[in-house]
Amino acid sequence: MKIPTTLKHKPVIVSENYENVDGRYAYDSDAKGLSLGLAQWNDRGKVDISAKVWRYTGEKWSRQSEELPLHRVIDLAILVCRSKQHFRDAYRYPKLYDNEQPVIDRVGIQGDAMTVAVCTDNEHIDEDIALFRDALAADDEMLGERLAVLSRILKEMGY
Repeated sequence: MKIPTTLKHKPVIVSENYENVDGRYAYDSDAKGLSLGLAQWNDRGKVDISAKVWRYTGEKWSRQSEELPLHRVIDLAILVCRSKQHFRDAYRYPKLYDNEQPVIDRVGIQGDAMTVAVCTDNEHIDEDIALFRDALAADDEMLGERLAVLSRILKEMGY
């Protein structure tokens, strides 16, 4: 499906037919495409690039389509990686995390640090973290494939 070019987000690099590779939703997804382009929030004289997931309801482009600045896309990838890393050894904790020290990592970024932590404010965290672990394990092959591709590309780029 062709991504629209007449809306506020202006696509430059696209991945159309994303619904065919959208993880467990492949071939039955409302996420029809991904794009990198000029952000819809750009003001005159200011240009930001954003990533967008284009969702289609079957009748129109969805208001639930998401647009993110590129640094947030990468920050989410960091969060995914640190989460996967935590759950490799989480079995050592009775609650799957150290409830005395719920901070998993502090990732240095821009002279400060992004905190990665278990959300102990969630009143159902003990149940939810077990469900999260199980869902992460069920998607391990799919996520691992994508992380291996990302690793290869980052190495090709010199990172």
